[in-house]
Amino acid sequence: MLKGKLTISTVSCILTLLAVAHPLPVRAQDDVVWPNADSRANSDDWIRLHHNQIRQMRPKVLVLNFVNGLSSDEAQKRAERLAGAIREGTRYHVNQNPEAKPFLDYKIYKVVSITDPSPLPESQRMDGNSSLYPRVKDWKQGQPNFQYSALFSEAFAAYYKEKAPDDASRMLTLDELVTRGKVHEVWVIAQQSAFGSPLPTVELKQAYDATLHKIKDRAVQAGVGALNDVPFLGRSLRIVYINNERGPGCTMETLGISLEALAESKAVPYFTRYFNEYAGFDFKTRYNAPFESFLKKPDNITLEFTEPDTLQYSVKGELHAIKKYFAMGGSARFAPNSVRPFDINNREPVMSSIESYRMKNGQNGADKTERWTSLRLAKYQAVANDCVGPWIVYWWQNMPGLDNKALDENDRPMKNWWPFLFY
Repeated sequence: MLKGKLTISTVSCILTLLAVAHPLPVRAQDDVVWPNADSRANSDDWIRLHHNQIRQMRPKVLVLNFVNGLSSDEAQKRAERLAGAIREGTRYHVNQNPEAKPFLDYKIYKVVSITDPSPLPESQRMDGNSSLYPRVKDWKQGQPNFQYSALFSEAFAAYYKEKAPDDASRMLTLDELVTRGKVHEVWVIAQQSAFGSPLPTVELKQAYDATLHKIKDRAVQAGVGALNDVPFLGRSLRIVYINNERGPGCTMETLGISLEALAESKAVPYFTRYFNEYAGFDFKTRYNAPFESFLKKPDNITLEFTEPDTLQYSVKGELHAIKKYFAMGGSARFAPNSVRPFDINNREPVMSSIESYRMKNGQNGADKTERWTSLRLAKYQAVANDCVGPWIVYWWQNMPGLDNKALDENDRPMKNWWPFLFY
């Protein structure tokens, strides 16, 4: 029992101790979503300033359908299936925590049908896309055939049919839709054929420094392809191509490769540093191998797992073995046990720490490693069928996302990677 009078400083100390022992209830963070009343548009400073507080991002996507014969309802369903695969892929460690919530929950802002009202003459049908498809003039085989700058024109604003609030006689252009926060991403549905196709993704992204501050007036190419006819709006904008003839897994594959392109662009140094480690793009540093990654190894170097923890490779016919090998997270084209691009059916086991990336939950503070095979991907076939979609969904689920348990190089909680898409 305290004796004597309590001074103001004594009372203050007691209250402080009580506050530490029994902190006041914190307001639930489930309502911290983006966009919101304080931030509506890509690259808003609000996103980086509230990065750690955001519980979910609900980006609005503008879907442009150029496929003759594909109804708006069918285009909507294709977009919804892709949004569902993305939603599932951003449920961090859902295999360990079935209650894990999706971080990215794309909302279809509008499906715009830019198609011909009646069938075209046989001589004009070409690839099955609309005559309104913005084809590149004098297109050559092997080049993208889509003129991206057209999407930002007043002519295309007439298709979007979004009236300017200050002038009802004028329609908002795509750059205005993005700047006003009405659209955060664009998905283009088109056919692919001998007449070419759009690039997998294009993006001019706002560049940031190592402290996650914007570099004034600097943007970098961060898409799977680079073009000079995409204007920089002062905000990042990704345009994604959806092949009408393939399943959602193929677009997921594209989005997986798009993350690799984002890392390579160095638009967000923090993301580049850790993504390259997770994807195994630091192979030369980790194992003193003559190649930086499986993706960039010379064609004359072959790979083979002779044991779950032994990788063998050959250089000019001379065999080399990396013992105590384990894969971290793998890359879009290489699952942990892949020895060639897009091989996700290999049943041979390999040691991997993908489900424990930077958790330091193994022996001596290392990440826990386990035997890994492609059997873990079977349940994702229904979510993202086609191409390597099942692998991408699983791969994403093990990247540091919402409430992740990973630690950075300074043993601080790892940032959720997904907000970087909208920096």
